[in-house]
Amino acid sequence: MTNHIQQPAKRKTTVANILLIASLGILLCGESYFGYRLHNLSAEQEQIKEDYSVVNSITFGIFSVDQWREKISDVVGKQVNGFSMTTKQKSALQAQVTNQLNGLINKTVAQINKPQKSLGGKLKKLAFNSFVDEDELHALVPIFSKTIITKINSPASKKRLKRIANSKMDQLEDQTYDRTEIAKNAMTRQMFAKYKVSNASDFNKSIKSHLSAINVLTYNYAYAMLGCVLAALVLWLILRKKTRLQTTLFMMSILFAIVLLASGITTTIIEVDARITTLNFKLLDENIEFTNQVLFFQSKSILGIIETLMKQPKPDSILVGTLLMLFVIILPVLRLLGKGMHVWGSDRFAENKVVRYLAFESGKWDMADVMVVGVAMTYIGLNGILKSQLSNLNMDTGPLKTVTENNSSLQPGYLIFAAYVIFAMILSYILKRIAKPHEKEPQVLDEENVPT
Repeated sequence: MTNHIQQPAKRKTTVANILLIASLGILLCGESYFGYRLHNLSAEQEQIKEDYSVVNSITFGIFSVDQWREKISDVVGKQVNGFSMTTKQKSALQAQVTNQLNGLINKTVAQINKPQKSLGGKLKKLAFNSFVDEDELHALVPIFSKTIITKINSPASKKRLKRIANSKMDQLEDQTYDRTEIAKNAMTRQMFAKYKVSNASDFNKSIKSHLSAINVLTYNYAYAMLGCVLAALVLWLILRKKTRLQTTLFMMSILFAIVLLASGITTTIIEVDARITTLNFKLLDENIEFTNQVLFFQSKSILGIIETLMKQPKPDSILVGTLLMLFVIILPVLRLLGKGMHVWGSDRFAENKVVRYLAFESGKWDMADVMVVGVAMTYIGLNGILKSQLSNLNMDTGPLKTVTENNSSLQPGYLIFAAYVIFAMILSYILKRIAKPHEKEPQVLDEENVPT
């Protein structure tokens, strides 16, 4: 009679488990897809921002002698090509020429009228005093100076003077360089071809538009992942009293946690971005401006941070990277596997000392939660330092104006990794509620599963 009652109950439980696996499988596939898209978009965003930071780096801008040379040459060139004297300037220049000519006459007369010892000198002095009237020379000076000023302002003279000035500027340009222009031209050609633009302005517009779209998508995919996990938790809440479904629920939940962990450690978690938005000042009444000057940019995932540390030549960096790999990635995965083996495995595996240690006691070594706090504290600290330092560069003194910008931020990967930590804590709590060892006596049927 007992077997006859148990057969329909078993079939009912099997059907319920199949339906549960199917529904959770759909959510798991959704979470995996959203995580995959989030990872790809995060990597694409990181690459685009790196390209942007290279093109707009201060190495090729404010710190480039070639850039300063070009900007200053443009200013001087405009001044030379736009050269034209006003009436006041003409009068002032004519007065200076008049003074110079009068002084030259005075010096010449004084030189000739010096006592001469030689016969030739005495003859020259006699001839000069006989045929040259000093007062007449001084009287002609204003006419000479006016003629000179008129000649200087003639179109042909202006053109000749501009050509001389420009040639001197060209010589100065040839002597002033730091060889960044060659590297910048090669790099910009490559970047412009990559993004299918023809100039820096179009490049920056294209990048900003692309990044804006990606930013919206990454957060949408992150929220969609969390929605899938939340739906799984809601199922737990609804079916928490269905003991025959708990193993299926828990095993599927572990898969949800693994997807969260994988996405959280491979997706960008933090960005540090400091830049000078504008540096503007006046030179010879002309405006010189540098824009979008990236001072520093770094974008890292947890796996990227570990990889960077382990590639350093310093032993202490390698040690820190190894410890992070062990306690933030490897141990959490082993803990999830231990939990799964304890719940799903046979009594022999479930009660294995290693399995029970991983499932219940290894939490004190798991540093995933510490990583969440550490990244948050690092962001807060770096953000504060950057804001303080960049604020010291902000100036508005009239002729000189600088505007800085701090775009450092926590990225969706941080949100996903924090969600994994919370979800793992919930799984640990659930595990304690449904923990084995299996009872030796026959399992009692749920009242609601016993047919009346």
